[in-house]
Parts: sequence; structure tokens; C-alpha cells
Amino acid sequence: MSLKQKLTVLVGAGASAIALTVIAYFEGVRYEPYEDVGGVLTVCYGHTGKDIVPNKVYSKEECNELLELDFMRTKLQVDRLVKVPVNEHTKAALYSFAFNVGTGAFAKSTLLKKLNAGDQYGACEELKKWVYAGGKVWRGLVNRREAEAAICHGNL
Repeated sequence: MSLKQKLTVLVGAGASAIALTVIAYFEGVRYEPYEDVGGVLTVCYGHTGKDIVPNKVYSKEECNELLELDFMRTKLQVDRLVKVPVNEHTKAALYSFAFNVGTGAFAKSTLLKKLNAGDQYGACEELKKWVYAGGKVWRGLVNRREAEAAICHGNL
């Protein structure tokens, strides 16, 4: 099932359900730790951190638990940083974006500044600029940001 088909099913769902679908779709799941394109040790659904055990094969349950914990941390941070009311679709896009780039980068972003200044359209468009990893454009990031921007604008 394509991402658009999955999201169409979730139209009435909240931001968390939409964001988790986008995150799982674009992150994919890898049960063995690997270095991502930026050289960061990563496992499961994009989990990073000092708690990763190199050479360990993680179970589906462990990966789902890490996803849930990582997502809740991201959601709480995003909710604290966003000072203006936004709809569920915009929240979903912000959660997915911050999950991918990190809440530190999100906190310092022009995207957040525009959003909190009341420029939601401009904030959603800012998503499309975040397509670089390791100093080069990555097709996977281009695709993800286009999807996040569409969701942010309410164009599922």
C-alpha cells in the first residue's frame, strides 16, 4: 500500500497516528545497528543514541518500543516549542520532521520561527529545504519532505 493510500485511511485520525505512519514508511525498520548516511549509529525506526548495542539484533517488539519512546519524546518537545495553534495535519508533519532531524535542529529552524510568527504556509514550505545529509541532496529526503509538506498544507 502506498503512503498516500495509508494516509487516506487515517484522514480522521489524529496527528500521532498520521506521523507514526509517515515515520515508519520513510525510516523503515532495520533490526541490526548500522551507520546512516551521516555516519550516526542507528537501529530500528531511525533510533539513535548511546543505548544502541552494536552487533545486537533487535526484536520487532524492541523496535516498536523504541519507536514509541522516541516518538513521544519528539512529540512533547514539538508541542512545547510550537506557540501557535495548528491543525492535526500540520502537527503530524512537524512530528515526522522533528523525529527525522532532531528536536534541537527543529528548535533552531527558520521553519519554527515562521510557524510561531503566524506564517504557517511559509513554515510548511520550509520543510522542502531540509533535503541534505552528509553535504548532499538525498532523494529519500526529497521524497519525505515533499510528503511532509503536502501533509502540513493539508493535501493528503
